[in-house]
Amino acid sequence: MSATPTVPERTLAVCRAASLFCGMRGWAPVREMPLPNGRRADILALLPDGRFAVMEVKSCARDFLSDTKWPEYRDYCDLLYFAVDLDFPVGLLPEDAGLLVVEGREAALVRDASAHPLAPARRRSLLHRYAVTAAGRLAAMQDPAGLAEIRAALLVE
Repeated sequence: MSATPTVPERTLAVCRAASLFCGMRGWAPVREMPLPNGRRADILALLPDGRFAVMEVKSCARDFLSDTKWPEYRDYCDLLYFAVDLDFPVGLLPEDAGLLVVEGREAALVRDASAHPLAPARRRSLLHRYAVTAAGRLAAMQDPAGLAEIRAALLVE
């Protein structure tokens, strides 16, 4: 008999499954994406058609009820989804947000998100932020020592 997963374990499992869901659809997910308003989206995915989707991961009802930040993500995406596991009481979630329900590594799209297109200037700015963040993380994975040297050089200038 396995132990009940902790909240951080559930969050990680949902995040992994949601990222896999994105990848299987040709969406390019970036986890823990900093947004211009100071918030951090659990997942910001760039879709093949240039739209952005935020996947807000919720591990339990308390997580959703105590979080008042998620409405602020709408300003930085064309589509807003919640990603939850099978035990989550989905009736709590807003009807106009998309819904992804995960079990293990599998994810099912239960409800599409209502579209609210970004303004062109905001999309351009967000695309730049997305690219810089993704490229920086890739560079850090490929050459951690080199990244440390670059950061040190920037501090000296």
